[in-house]
Amino acid sequence: MRTVTVKNSVLALTSAVGIILGSTACTNEATSSLASASNHDLDLPRIPWEGGPDYWKSFAKANGAGWADPTFFPIGIWYNGISSDEEAMYDKDHGINTYMGMADTTPYSLFEDNDLFWIGGALNDSFTSESRNWVGSLLDDEVDGRFSPSDGRQHLEKLSKAVPEGNFAYANFTQMVISKYMDQTDAQAYVNDYTDAVSLDMYWYSIPYCDLKPYQNTHIVPIDEQRCRTASSYGKSVKALRQQDSADGKLQPIWQFVENLNGGPGEGPFQANIQAGELQGAVMSSIINEARGIIYFNQSLSGPCGGGSILRLSQITAGFCGTTQMDALKEVNSKIRELAPILNTQSFSYTFGDGLETMLKSRDGYAYIFSMLDGSSDPGERTLALPDSIRGRSADVLFENRSVHIGESGSFTDSFSDEYAYHIYRVAL
Repeated sequence: MRTVTVKNSVLALTSAVGIILGSTACTNEATSSLASASNHDLDLPRIPWEGGPDYWKSFAKANGAGWADPTFFPIGIWYNGISSDEEAMYDKDHGINTYMGMADTTPYSLFEDNDLFWIGGALNDSFTSESRNWVGSLLDDEVDGRFSPSDGRQHLEKLSKAVPEGNFAYANFTQMVISKYMDQTDAQAYVNDYTDAVSLDMYWYSIPYCDLKPYQNTHIVPIDEQRCRTASSYGKSVKALRQQDSADGKLQPIWQFVENLNGGPGEGPFQANIQAGELQGAVMSSIINEARGIIYFNQSLSGPCGGGSILRLSQITAGFCGTTQMDALKEVNSKIRELAPILNTQSFSYTFGDGLETMLKSRDGYAYIFSMLDGSSDPGERTLALPDSIRGRSADVLFENRSVHIGESGSFTDSFSDEYAYHIYRVAL
């Protein structure tokens, strides 16, 4: 994290027992009042975090624009231009609230009038220091894949010094920063030294990587060849990026890219388009692994269903080949918006059972359990064992219009029909 913003090292440590990420102990500089109010009812250690909504209070623009509101969760899109209120409202109806990459003719008023946000540079003279919805600066994209480490660091250092007062600095990287191919000192410097929020792009479902022979299992959080093209790989990417981010003992929000259709380069070879269930699973796996924002890669540059702005094509093209994916995007984003007050609380550290990737939170007298397969085995039934402090005997399965019975032992069994399937349970405390 860049050192020019001292307050960015916000870590909320509210548990008396402390919190540990891997072997790295983290200390806090601030405590989130929301977390302490909502999470005191489970006697469990908590995962390290950057402070949740309170993190954004350190940045005048983000704070003034409402990013510190517990009901806000960043859902961004990469290159989806807006030229009218109608287009802006279509995107907003699909859950988008933040943009990165846009034509320099875009008037700032479209952001302010539609309560949308811009991360980037001043597109034109309509962007001023008073532009409330211009919240952050995009330093650059994939510097780790385009520069030598020394040149890349120098490049980012120069850009970070030019960030306007009140903006936060953001950069996106390639999977190189979570691979063993890059010297770890260089990778950690990229992730930690220049930004206030960070992401990477690795499109597991739609690029050739998983089919390379011999397969290169070189990531610091291993991804097995057999399960490479699964939603769990997106979560493992978040986990690996957080591992790099925690190296300096300070945390920042980790965001995750998910492709709208195909993430491969225009020159090919075409591998596949992400499917609707896969898109939703990739998003949910990222969130379960503590992604604090989702960014959709909105270009599809290879294959039979292509375009420079997939979401916009779904608006203007009858029978568009990516409509199913954009409907899935809308659905999962709607769930994120509804769950934002829960997502914006500090998670508890707890393991529910083998073969599962889970996230545990609590709010207003309920525990919330987000669950998916961890990519180590085939779909099927899994048993979740609850901590003793959860005493409810029935779990509502949110968005599925059903509930599951919790046995006297404090466990229940449910089925995960696909590798990308997820369930979100709500249990009274």
